[in-house]
Amino acid sequence: MNDTPDQEGQSPQPAAPTGPAIRVLAQYVKDLSFENPSPLTSGGGQAPAIDLGIDVKADAHPGQANAFEVTLRLSAQAKREDKVVFIAELVYAGLFELHTDNQAEIEPILLVECPRLLFPFARRLVAEVTREGGYPPLLIDPVDFIGLYRQQKANAAAQNQAASAQPLPNGNGDA
Repeated sequence: MNDTPDQEGQSPQPAAPTGPAIRVLAQYVKDLSFENPSPLTSGGGQAPAIDLGIDVKADAHPGQANAFEVTLRLSAQAKREDKVVFIAELVYAGLFELHTDNQAEIEPILLVECPRLLFPFARRLVAEVTREGGYPPLLIDPVDFIGLYRQQKANAAAQNQAASAQPLPNGNGDA
């Protein structure tokens, strides 16, 4: 870093830290489904139990350097006793351009930071579709994408370990 004044007597600006740069190129609904198998049935004031599922995936976007499609899948099934009240499923995606010199940063950025940017929009869509389905809006609590990422990594490591511990088909270790 150069701290000497420049030619006009002004101090130079400190260099901006270099780190990963993320740019949102697009965001869009890939798939949206709402099933209302038993509309207008009385729940007797009892709130349904909600089973919520969240999944994040990232893939390189073909034909564009440094571009990745990140998909955030939200699924919710509401039940009263053993009867399905509604099912809402949303696949919300974003196309991101990512620039970084550190290859180890790519996966966490795609599976943590990018979904963080998509989540508020996906959350709003799920709330609107459940409201339009005749129910109170389903307001999904904020998601810990770091915890979700760590859980996915732990599950993948456990699957790899289990797969490597499996004996080969002939049982003697020979291929």
